[in-house]
Amino acid sequence: MAGIKALVGLSFSGAIGLTFLLLSCALEQYGVYWPLFVLMFYVVCPVPHFIAKRLSDDTDAASNACRELAYFFTTGIVVSAFGLPVVLARAAVIKWGACGLVMAGNAVIFLTILGFFLIFGGGDDFSWEQW
Repeated sequence: MAGIKALVGLSFSGAIGLTFLLLSCALEQYGVYWPLFVLMFYVVCPVPHFIAKRLSDDTDAASNACRELAYFFTTGIVVSAFGLPVVLARAAVIKWGACGLVMAGNAVIFLTILGFFLIFGGGDDFSWEQW
């Protein structure tokens, strides 16, 4: 039952993050849909972790080059997701209020993704094929 509660909590926080993102686009004073390009980063963010999990061996070494490279790429994706709205706001494509809403949505969504991996990705008997 704890897995169901965690899944419901994660889906609720994901809905809140997407609400922030959609508010940054749909409110009348903002009115542009450029911030929706951040959705691409949400989809791409877990891909390096999936690849590293699949390719790395399960030794108890202190460092694994494949896993470290996946962390590096994931960090680059997350930083890019936070940087895109700032670049769009500096170029006057979107307003700063929309940038703030996208930043809030980014924080909530990326914490939701992190929570998913912390809750459901820790077991050795866990298989990604069930998702």
